[in-house]
Amino acid sequence: MEITDLLKQTDKLPNVPEVVRELIQALSDPNADYNVIAKKVAQDQTLTLKILRLVNSAHFGLTRKVSTIDEAVVILGMEKLNTLVIASGMSNSASDVEGLDLRAFWSDCFMVATIANWLALRTDKVSAEVAFTAGIIYNIGRLLLHLAEPNRARAIQTLISETRTSRIAAETERLGFTSQEAGKALLDMWRLPEELGVAIMQYKRPYTYEVPSPLSAILNLANYLNSAINDQREIDEVIVFIPKKVMQLAGLKVEVLDEIEEVLDIKSGLESLL
Repeated sequence: MEITDLLKQTDKLPNVPEVVRELIQALSDPNADYNVIAKKVAQDQTLTLKILRLVNSAHFGLTRKVSTIDEAVVILGMEKLNTLVIASGMSNSASDVEGLDLRAFWSDCFMVATIANWLALRTDKVSAEVAFTAGIIYNIGRLLLHLAEPNRARAIQTLISETRTSRIAAETERLGFTSQEAGKALLDMWRLPEELGVAIMQYKRPYTYEVPSPLSAILNLANYLNSAINDQREIDEVIVFIPKKVMQLAGLKVEVLDEIEEVLDIKSGLESLL
C-alpha cells in the first residue's frame, strides 16, 4: 500500500475549515495579517460559537461574558485566540470514526499540545504557538488511517494488542509506512508549514534523522510527560527517565527539571470544544 492511496480518498480526509488551514499557514509568515483572519473566523458561526463557549468557561475565569470574537481578541490576545481556533477547527474535522474514540483521541492531542506549549516557552528554539499547533495535529496520520482504511487500522491495533509490538513496527508491517509519515504527507498536501510535517514525522525517534528537528524533540517530550500523567508516575521516576538527549535537542536547560512537577498537574482546559 502507498500513502497516496490514503490521500486519493478525498471524501474521507479530515474536513478542516479553510480559515483554520490559513491560520496554520500564517504561523510561518511574518507578514500575516491576523486581523483579517480573525474577521474570517467571526464569519464561521460554528467556530465562533465553540470559541466563545470555551472563552466563557470556568477555565478562563473571566469577570464578564465575552460575546464576540473581537472582544475575545482584546481580552485574550491574538496568539491565544489563534491556538483556540486551531484546536476547535481540528477537533471537529471528523465525526463517528470507526475504531477510534474521538473524545479520547482529541483529549490526548489537547494535552500533548498544552505540554508542548509549556516546554516551548522554556526554550528559544521553538515558538510556543507552533509547538501547540504541532501537538494538536501530531497524530493526524492515525486519524487519516482510521478514516480511509478502518479495517487496516483495526488490524494494526489487534496486532499491537496481541503481540505487544510497537505501533511503528505494526504499521510498517501492515502498511509499509507509519502514520507519522502519512500525517506529514497530508500536511504537505494541505501546504501547511514544512516544520510541522517534519516534526510529526520525526517525533517518535528524533535522533534517527540526519537533521533532527527541535520541534520534534518538543513533541517527543510532551508525549513522554503526557504518558507520565496518564500512568500517575512519581515525580522522581519522571525526572530520572526523561530523555536528556532529547531535552538538549529541544534547547531545554537541565534547570527545567526543577519545574517538571508543575506539568504533572497541568490541564488543557479545552474539553468543552468536544
